[in-house]
Amino acid sequence: MTGPESASGTTPTQQPAATSAPTGSGGSSGDLAASPARIALERRVRAVTPARLFLGRSGTSYRTADQLALRADHAAAQDAVHAALDLETGPLAPLVDSLGLFAVDSAAADRATYLRRPDLGRALSAEARDEVARRCPPAADLQVVIGDGLSVAAVDAQVPALLPALLDAAREAGWSAGQVFAVRNARVGLLNEIGELLDPGVVVLLIGERPGLVTAQSLSAYLAWRPRPGHTDADRNLISNIHPRGVDAPSAVARVLSLATAMRAAGTSGVLVKEDLGPAALGS
Repeated sequence: MTGPESASGTTPTQQPAATSAPTGSGGSSGDLAASPARIALERRVRAVTPARLFLGRSGTSYRTADQLALRADHAAAQDAVHAALDLETGPLAPLVDSLGLFAVDSAAADRATYLRRPDLGRALSAEARDEVARRCPPAADLQVVIGDGLSVAAVDAQVPALLPALLDAAREAGWSAGQVFAVRNARVGLLNEIGELLDPGVVVLLIGERPGLVTAQSLSAYLAWRPRPGHTDADRNLISNIHPRGVDAPSAVARVLSLATAMRAAGTSGVLVKEDLGPAALGS
């Protein structure tokens, strides 16, 4: 997958043995691991990052609880990569009725092919092109597409709340919104073909990020102004880490619309469009 469809977590590393504080003038040494300064430092770090820091150890290994948590998070990441997008019984099912959501396939016929051949995930299948062209009105101001990417878990967790809010906010801002659809085995490069096929102003691709060991439920929003074949990451903008411990849904909606508005005003996207990260854009 192109661009920073990246790991959302931090791979843990073995922590060194606790060291002792330098000997004070009185000749006594303090245990750094148990000192008030160490405890205060851990609290400050944990307040700003969920990364696996200060885990401690048992001998030369992680403690049992930490090791089990690591294995559980690794299993969740694997499940997220290999899961299948489900519009019938999964969390996206209500959107089929409320928004007319439907799903098509990329040129990657199955998940195994998708993981081996990223290029096939950047194109729609012939059948998908026909269905999208038939069901999606062209030339919308804003065309939203859902891609499973490398984490169906992220799509299932974030899209049900994010998508309706984004469409409502776009309509309130006076934007026409195209028919939303989902693409199975999707890569970011699909933006180019969708732009060519439907000719919308701004295309927004909500796609699952590569899962990490902190969360397997992180979503990205890629935006492009009138994308066409040959466009690259330099022609796109990205809002990543959309999940409750990162960018929450209201903030993501505000940032997507702010970027889309800037693209419309500039008539371009990518490196020439800078995101406004002021309080309004962050939803605070």
